[in-house]
Amino acid sequence: MGRRSSQRRNAAMLDSDDTDSVSSSSTTQSDMMLSGLEEVQFDKETVLDQCVDALYEKRGSTREKALASIIEAFNSNIQHEFVEKKFATLLQLCLSSIRRGSSKEIALASHVIGLLSLTAGPGDKAHEILEESVKPISVALKSRSDNSKISSLLECLAIITFVGGKDPEETEESMQLMWQVINPKLGPNVATAKPSPAMITAVVSSWSFLLTTMDGWTLNPKSWQGSISYFSNLLDKEDRSVRIASGETLALVFEVGSLEKFSGESKGSGDSSTDETNKSRELLHIQGLRAKVLNQVRTLSAEAGGKGSAKKDLNNQRNTFRDILEFLEDGYSPETSAKIGGLLLSTSTWANLIQLNFLKHFLGGGFVKHMQENEFLHDVFGFTPKMNLPASQHRVSGTDKRMYKSPNSILNKARTQFLNKQRMTRMLATMRVVMSSKQAVAVTVPAKKG
Repeated sequence: MGRRSSQRRNAAMLDSDDTDSVSSSSTTQSDMMLSGLEEVQFDKETVLDQCVDALYEKRGSTREKALASIIEAFNSNIQHEFVEKKFATLLQLCLSSIRRGSSKEIALASHVIGLLSLTAGPGDKAHEILEESVKPISVALKSRSDNSKISSLLECLAIITFVGGKDPEETEESMQLMWQVINPKLGPNVATAKPSPAMITAVVSSWSFLLTTMDGWTLNPKSWQGSISYFSNLLDKEDRSVRIASGETLALVFEVGSLEKFSGESKGSGDSSTDETNKSRELLHIQGLRAKVLNQVRTLSAEAGGKGSAKKDLNNQRNTFRDILEFLEDGYSPETSAKIGGLLLSTSTWANLIQLNFLKHFLGGGFVKHMQENEFLHDVFGFTPKMNLPASQHRVSGTDKRMYKSPNSILNKARTQFLNKQRMTRMLATMRVVMSSKQAVAVTVPAKKG
């Protein structure tokens, strides 16, 4: 669709210029334009408005660039005012991109929706985002053609459920959608391609992120039967990212408790003697699963590096599984800390560690900014940021410099165009003044006497 009328007015100011005549009225208009444009005429909200307008364009590459710019803006600042005014419009445009866009556009739009939810925080807006997004995301997840697209969709679903979910049923519904990506419910004689390691890692990480919000007692006992065995089997996969994600998820499952809901054993029949027998069998089954997982974890915590093995990945695996081993044997969860604005953000449970790692991955370069200013994340981690000093309030991030202060930014391009035209106007005015002065001198200076 067309640009906003305000944008057309700005374009008109920049493009129209009457260089043939200079009058007092045009000088006054020029002064007024200078006073506005030499400040920050194209501020961040205007840039975001322009990006939203670009999402109406037919060209996919234009929409992709706009979505990338929106992500950058939401990472560099907490866009509360923009979300308050435009969240419904931006949400619907992003959902449209998920329905019709390329894999790249879907990935970008999914990320924007996640940032929109995190910025809005818990409440009616976040719940509306969840309700409106679940169906388009579930449809898009059925096309497993691109790993980056699927990963972004899964992360988006995890974030919007984490923020906007109001009850355990909504959370479990999202967890089921994730589970079906790697365990699809298929009819007879229906084959499907095996999920890639990257897809498995994305599903397991997103699933466990949502499990951190659940109480073991509220879980549906029929939903996750056999999941411990499934994650245990993933520990034998060659891909280290799959192993680490599965190991951390198993640690979380044991931390959450109610292991009978994850073990795969059936419930009692109602007869007291049969129930006692079933409970004994269930307990033995859980103990057997725990012993198997413990042996796998112990092996992975001391795995020797093979040929072509990346040392960093191997050390990461060893450290992770040493922490898991200590937790399973002695009950100690790993304690971690990260410095945010001079203060330490600490975790002491597997749930908090998984939440922290997931949000750091999702927010990327915007993590510190959100931890400093996003009240929802303050509540999640029990973190109180240091009050900003007056000088720090005026500190400009690298992202802001690129978007608003670099020579190629919208602001500077507009300012340069405007100032060039102002310079031309002044030159013409000066030339006319000089010519008028010369004519006046020629008329008033008397001729020399002979």
